[in-house]
Amino acid sequence: MVQAKAWILIKHFEGFPKDSNFELKLEQLPEPKDGEVLLEAVFLSVDPYMRPFSRVRMNEGEVMIGTQVAKVVQSNNPAFPVGSHVVGRCGWRTHTVCDTTDLIPIMVDWPEDVSLSLALGAIGMPGLTALYGIEEVLGLQAGETLLVNAAAGAVGSMVGQIAKIKGCQVVGSAGSDAKVAFLKELGFDQTINYKSVDSLDQALREAAPDGYDCYFENVGGPFSSVALQQMKNFGRIAVCGCISLYNDTTPQTGPYPHLTMIFKQLKMEGFIQSRWEHKHPESLKRLMAWMKEGKLQCREHITEGFDNMPAAFMGMLQGDNIGKAIIKV
Repeated sequence: MVQAKAWILIKHFEGFPKDSNFELKLEQLPEPKDGEVLLEAVFLSVDPYMRPFSRVRMNEGEVMIGTQVAKVVQSNNPAFPVGSHVVGRCGWRTHTVCDTTDLIPIMVDWPEDVSLSLALGAIGMPGLTALYGIEEVLGLQAGETLLVNAAAGAVGSMVGQIAKIKGCQVVGSAGSDAKVAFLKELGFDQTINYKSVDSLDQALREAAPDGYDCYFENVGGPFSSVALQQMKNFGRIAVCGCISLYNDTTPQTGPYPHLTMIFKQLKMEGFIQSRWEHKHPESLKRLMAWMKEGKLQCREHITEGFDNMPAAFMGMLQGDNIGKAIIKV
């Protein structure tokens, strides 16, 4: 019988998460039944979506939601042999006994010199989010100008690089000089440290005097209010996240965008990458090909140790990471 560690959400978040919201528990796992497997976590992901989703998808006392790359260490399912690796929504736990319904095998031709952690980042959900936001929601065309905020994060850094592959002008906003330097390494045309500029409005105008065709929204709040004023007529906005709102105890209010959207005839659409799940296999191959061709850089912020998951999660929410935040077990 295997003993597993699991992080439990013992109290829903009120404002910014705290250590006291979590409790580390030990579980005795049963032997896998017919068709089941025993998984051992190798890499785990912490992502912004966990903060709002935990409120609507979880009850107190449950294992914290999340995705991991895991190794099959015991199997009663021939489709998932011992030693193979999968991506699974197993939550914050070191070991899992489960059926294989929701497990996704790592692609069979995954290069040996590429870390499997990228299946949680550039060659996983964040990469797919960037790709679908650009292609399916924005319909970004060569020569257009794109604005992306939280641009040094897991999704934003991919958005900017994919837009450059497509021949676009890219303006990226991030919250530190180190992050801005990273965006420049990635080939962003213009970069903004929104925390240090005297006027965000002026900085955005100087970066793209003719305005923005497309805006990939990861932040929401006051940034969005400023950015919408600088959209071109018939501009398109893909709403992926709103991390500036996730930890509010009192909802933010106004200014409201409706008149701007009417006068400029803007199109704004929220989305989740799972809408295009039927495209995932081919899309992951495209992302991998771009990376192997040197067109995508995949920065990771790796935290060692399963016991440090809450700290890594809170650090990610306050912007400590450049690139994808990963926990290595």
